[in-house]
Amino acid sequence: MKNVTSKSSTALELEHEQMSTPPLQREAGGWRSVKYIIGNESFEKLASMSLISNLTVYLLTNYNLSGIFVVNVVQIWNGTSNIASIIGAFISDAYLGRFRTLLYGSIASLLGILTMTLTAGIHHLRPSTCKDTPHCHRPQGWQLGVLFSALGLLSIGAGGIRPCNIAFGADQFDTNTKKGRVQLESFFNWWYFSFTFALVIALTGVVYIQTNISWTLGFAIPTICLAFSITIFLLGRHTYICKKPQGSIFADMAKVITASCRKRKVQVSGVAFYDPAPRLDNQPELENNKRLTHTDRFNFLDKAAIIVDPSELDNQGMARNAWKLCSLQQVEQFKCLLGILPIWVTGICCFIVMDQQNTFGVLQVVQTNRSIGSHFKVPPGWMNLISMIALSFWIYIYECIYIPLSKRITNKAKRLTLEERIRIGILLSILCMLVAAVVEMTRRDSALKHGSFISPTSFVMLLPQFALSGLNEAFAAVSIMEFFTLQMPESMRTVAGAVFFLSLSIANYIGSLIVNVVHKATSHRGKTPWLGGHDLNKNRLDYYYYMIAALGALNFVYFNFFASYYLRNNKGTEITEDSTFVEASQPNDEEKGNMIIL
Repeated sequence: MKNVTSKSSTALELEHEQMSTPPLQREAGGWRSVKYIIGNESFEKLASMSLISNLTVYLLTNYNLSGIFVVNVVQIWNGTSNIASIIGAFISDAYLGRFRTLLYGSIASLLGILTMTLTAGIHHLRPSTCKDTPHCHRPQGWQLGVLFSALGLLSIGAGGIRPCNIAFGADQFDTNTKKGRVQLESFFNWWYFSFTFALVIALTGVVYIQTNISWTLGFAIPTICLAFSITIFLLGRHTYICKKPQGSIFADMAKVITASCRKRKVQVSGVAFYDPAPRLDNQPELENNKRLTHTDRFNFLDKAAIIVDPSELDNQGMARNAWKLCSLQQVEQFKCLLGILPIWVTGICCFIVMDQQNTFGVLQVVQTNRSIGSHFKVPPGWMNLISMIALSFWIYIYECIYIPLSKRITNKAKRLTLEERIRIGILLSILCMLVAAVVEMTRRDSALKHGSFISPTSFVMLLPQFALSGLNEAFAAVSIMEFFTLQMPESMRTVAGAVFFLSLSIANYIGSLIVNVVHKATSHRGKTPWLGGHDLNKNRLDYYYYMIAALGALNFVYFNFFASYYLRNNKGTEITEDSTFVEASQPNDEEKGNMIIL
C-alpha cells in the first residue's frame, strides 16, 4: 500500500512539474516559416503570371492594338515592374522592413488585378470588339488610362514583392552554420520549382478560360488566388524571423561616393580607417561582434573611411558628417555591390532572350495552326508553360537525381559551379534564338505559299524554342540570383533581389529600344521590314532573331574572357571579429602617434 501511495505521490509531483513548466516555444525561421513564404509566392506568381502570359493576346484581341505597340507596352510594363523593385528595396531597408513591404506590395497587386478584371467585365472600359481587321476601333485615351493605371498598380505591387520575397525567405536560415548554408542553397532551387510547378498545373486552366470562355472569369480567378496568397502569408506571421529596417543602403552608397571624391588626393597607405563598433539595435546582422572584412579591391573607395583630421569625430568617437567620413563597413558594402556588376551585365543579355518568347514568341503562335483534332485549339498563352515545365524538369532532375547520384558514387554531393551553370545558360540562349529563327522562316514561308494569315505549320514546331528559353532561365537566372544573394551580407539581401530585377528591367527597356530601332531602320525604301504591323508574314522576324543570337554570342565571349574572372575571385562576403579602427598598412612610430584609437 505504501508502495502504491509512493508511486501516486511521485506521479502527482511529475504532473505538477509538467504543468508548472512553461511549454517550449518552437524556434522561428527555418523550413517551418519558408513553407508559408513559398506558398505565398506560388499563388502570387499564379496571379501575376496568368496575366503576363496572356497580356499580349488580351491587348491584341480586346484593345485592337498593333503588334509593335503591344510589344512596347508589355516590355515597358515589365521593365517598370522590375525597376520598381529598387524603390521597394529602399522602402523595405529604410522604413518598413521586408514583412510589411511584402504585405503592402501584395495588396497593391490585388488592386491592380482587380482593375484588370473590371476592364474585361465592363465593356465601356475598352473599345468595341474588332470584326474587320483593317478598320478596328482604336481605344480612347481614357480607356488606355484605366488600363495603364491597372498595370501601374501591378508594377507597384511587384516593386514591393520582388526584391523582398527571396530575401525574406533567406532571412529564415542561419548562414553562419553549415546546415543553414546548405538549406539556403536548396531554397533557391525549391523556391523556383514550387511556384513554377503550381503555375504549370493552374495556368493551363486559367489561360484556357481567358482565351476560350471568358476574360472576366479568367481574370477573376487570379484575383481570388492573390487574395488567398495574402491569407497564407499572414497565417505564418508568428513563425517568421522579421529583421528590423537598418537604414537605406542606397543613401550609404551615395555617402561613400561623395566622401571618397572629397578625399581623392589623400594617400591610402599609413592611415587609420574609421571603423566604429556596431550598434546592434541598428545592425542586427553584426551580432556577436562580426562584420565584413576589409578587402583590397576598389581601393579608391577606401578614402571615404580615412580619418584625415581628429575633428571629424565627435566626443563619442562617431563621425560628425556622414558625407565626409564613412565607416569601413559602408565602404565594404558598396564594394560588394560593385563586385557583382560584371555578372549583372551577363544576366541582362540572357534576359533579353527570355523576353522574346513572352512577346514575339506568342505572336508567332497566334499565326500557326493551333488545332488539336477538329474541336480544340491551343491558347497562345499556354506556350509559356513549356518554358516553366522545362525549368521545373531540370531543377527536379538536378536536385533529386543528379546530386543524390553523384553523392552515392563519389561520397560527396557534386554540384555544378555557378560559372558552369551560367556558361551553359548563355549557350542555351544562343541556341534558343537560332532555333526560333529557323522555325519562323519555315512558318512564314508556309503561310506565304498558301496565301493565308494563319500558317499551316503546327504550333508544335515552336515547342523547342520555348523549352530552351525555360532551360536558359533554369541555368542562368537561378545561378545569377544565387550569386547576387551569396555575394551580399545579410543586411543587403533586399538589394541583391532589387539588383536582380533591375537587370530584368534593363533587359526589357533594351529589348524595347532594339525593337523600335530595328523597326525604323528596316521599314524604309520599300523593303520588307523585320518588325511591325499586325501580320508577321509581312515581316522578317527571323532576321531579328539572328541578330539577338549574335548579341548572345557577344555575351558568351564577354563572360568567358572578362566576367568569369570576377565570378571565380568573388568567394562571398567574409566576416571577421569586431575592431574599432583598421590600419591600412604598418605605420612607423611617428604615424602611430598621430592615429586616433578609441
